[in-house]
Formats: sequence, C-alpha cells, structure tokens
Amino acid sequence: MDMYFKTLNKELKNYQRAIPCLLVDLDILDENITEVISNFRKDTSLRVVVKSLPSFQLIEYILEKTHSNKLMVFHQPFLTDLASRLDNKSDVLLGKPMPIKTAEYFYNNLPQQHNGFNPFTQTQWLVDTEKRIKEYINLAKQLNQKLRLNIEIDVGLHRGGFSSLENLRKGLSLIQNNQEFVGFSGFMGYDPHVVKLPKIIRSEKKALQLANQFYEQCKSLLQKEFPLLWNDNLTFNGAGSPTLNLHKEQSSPINDISIGSCFVKPTSFDILSLKNYKPAAFIATPVLKIFSNTTLPGLETLKKLFTKKSAFIYGGFWKADYYYPKGIKQNNLFGASTNQTMINIPKNVSLQVDDFVFLRPHQSEFVFLQFGEVLPIRKGKIQQPWQLLNNS
Repeated sequence: MDMYFKTLNKELKNYQRAIPCLLVDLDILDENITEVISNFRKDTSLRVVVKSLPSFQLIEYILEKTHSNKLMVFHQPFLTDLASRLDNKSDVLLGKPMPIKTAEYFYNNLPQQHNGFNPFTQTQWLVDTEKRIKEYINLAKQLNQKLRLNIEIDVGLHRGGFSSLENLRKGLSLIQNNQEFVGFSGFMGYDPHVVKLPKIIRSEKKALQLANQFYEQCKSLLQKEFPLLWNDNLTFNGAGSPTLNLHKEQSSPINDISIGSCFVKPTSFDILSLKNYKPAAFIATPVLKIFSNTTLPGLETLKKLFTKKSAFIYGGFWKADYYYPKGIKQNNLFGASTNQTMINIPKNVSLQVDDFVFLRPHQSEFVFLQFGEVLPIRKGKIQQPWQLLNNS
C-alpha cells in the first residue's frame, strides 16, 4: 500500500493544481468489473446505477466494459443531462417514484440537442401506488404521448411499493384499462435488507426466500390474470450491489440487476457479500501546514502535553474515512471543518507541506458531487479528467 500511495502522491504533486480531488483507479475498476461479470447469469441484464457513478464518462466506460445499455436514474437533473447524451439503444429505469410535477417538468424541458434518445419510449417511470399510476395516465393524456410504467413491489424492505397481490391487481388493472396512454414495462423489487438484517431477526437464506417468493407471486399474477400485459421483454428488476451474488442461480425471479457502488466500493460497502471487490475511489487533498505538536485555542500552555504532530489539510469534513498515511486522524477537539481540518499524525509518519493525504468515501453518490470532476488514474498516472453530471 505504501508504494501505491507514494506513487499517487508524487503524481498529484506534479499535477497542474493542488486542491481536493476525487480519484478513480481504472485498473482496480477493471478488476471489479471482471468480478461483476463473473457473477452474472447469461440471461440477466446489468443496469448501471447512475447516482452511484455520477459522471457520464465513468458510466460510459462501465457500460462499454460490461456490454450493457441500461441505466437506473434517481434524479431528474441527471435524467435531463443523460437525455442529451444517450443513443437510441439505451434503456432508463427510474429507481424511485418521481413526483408527477417532476416528470412533467422533465418532458416540458427536454434538451434540444440529443443523440437519438427517445424520452418516451426509452424511459420506464416507477410507480408505487394506484394514485401515482393515475397521475402518470393523466400526464400521458396531457402530453399526448404514451408512457412506460414499471411497478415497484415491496419484497421485504418496506420502503414503499405494492405489498399485497390484492393491491397489485388493482394497479395492473388500471394500466391494462388505459393501454392507449401507458404501457406496462415490468416490476422493480429492491432487496438490500436480505444481507443487512441481523441474523437474530431473520437469516439471509430465509429473507431471500421470502423476497423471491413474493416476486414470483407477482409475476404469476401478471401472467395468469393480465396476459395482455405480459411479453418477453419485460424488466423484472431487483438486487443491488449488496445482493448481486445471491441472484446467480436460475431460481432467481429477476432478469435485470441494478448495481453501481460495487464498481468503486466506498466504505459503506465493506460487507461480506462484496469481499472480492476492491476500493477504487479515493479523495486526495493537500497538506497546507505542519506543526511539531498540537496547539489548541485556549490551551496554549498545555501544548507540550499534546505531543502528536499535527497538520491542516485543504478542506475536510467529507463523508469519508482517513486512509493513508496509516494512522492519521481528525483532531476531534479542534473539530471538523469544510475549509481547513486539523489532523494528527503518528510520530513515525513522514508528512510534509504539499504532500497529499488520502481518504475513502463512505458512499459515492453524494461524495462524488462535492468535487468538480473525477480524475481517472491508470497505472499511477492521471488521465484526462471526467466531468460530473449536471446536478441542477
């Protein structure tokens, strides 16, 4: 690890400017992509989660490497940005139900320039209640355009969606009775609780069995009672990075898996089911000041008692953990700062002004957006920067 970060430190010190930056190591990313592909059934589609990888070049890189053309989007500004970039082969599934005003805004403010993407036929809007289905039917009438609807089902997470076959039957009836305005595109059932529930509450095996059982019941209801809505191209989406490996078997009811975070593996995904994946994303920030000990306001006379070396870094207070040099920590008495954060340094660590310290983000979806760009790294060398998606 020492040599890896010493090489990055040297590269960053020779870069055109020294500010906090977000690094993605493409060599490690390639290893994670290979691991992902090895865990996919041949009859299952991979759908890249945009919120976890909010840079078009990064998304494009992963789509190309995985031979996918499918995305999951959680944020209207990202959808608008992507609508100007995607081609006519892309398929977008919304990852959460959008307020009808937001969907209406999207269609009333479509980008004038595009690369062939049709925002009506290539977008699946997620609907979780009868009320929302009715809202999208009315929007379709207003736009005079047919919209595609994917129904969210509750497979045990209890974060919303149709949780009973009785209610699902009503939702499917609404769509079937309004097929001139809306088309049924499939189900979405998210199941991270399967690996996150304490075993004392429910075992992973039992949680997965219950989730898959309800998903199969929903599919069976659709096929038996709504044959007009059934076709071979329906999206039965589910899983996510934590449960990706649990859907390798043919018995899984899903044919479409959404993943994002496992490609770069922030600390929140340091879980057993992702043990074969490696961290590929790091925050790097320069050291501004170095002190031989720690001097705190009002406690100047006690500075000899605070023997640890200290430094101030450029920025700080990210959702991230200090990672390298090993043993550096934020000084909690001084407190966190978004401007300059004091860190304490072990005596055996040699750290100088203008050196970089490295952190691992807790998550990628929010933390990436705090930086103006992504710096891809290939064999320790900074490549051409990648821009983030438009967030407004």
